[in-house]
Amino acid sequence: MKAGEIREMNEAEAAAKLEDLRREYLNLRFAHTTQQLESTAKLRQARRDIARLRTITNEKKRKRA
Repeated sequence: MKAGEIREMNEAEAAAKLEDLRREYLNLRFAHTTQQLESTAKLRQARRDIARLRTITNEKKRKRA
């Protein structure tokens, strides 16, 4: 997910996407623990997508305040 895509989302869409990403990350961690995950790079990508989404969301909140 690119930063530009996140910036175009409204607050509700961003919150929903964050929830989806967190759920996906949890499932990836579970798969990794049980040695069913084929690519550990997916963990890194999911973690970074969550961080990117939270960062941009916080930037938007600071601009409004």
